[in-house]
Amino acid sequence: MAKPNYAHAKRQREMAKKQKQAEKRQRKSEAREAPPPADPSPPPAVETPPGT
Repeated sequence: MAKPNYAHAKRQREMAKKQKQAEKRQRKSEAREAPPPADPSPPPAVETPPGT
């Protein structure tokens, strides 16, 4: 029976983790570059009672 190659398994885990972090970094940079969606409705006006 062949013995497990732990070094290879560890390397595969490290590569998967690095890839996942790179994808996350890519998504975050795209989110920062894209402007937030413009809100077509104006903000609601705040009414204050007279005399205050």
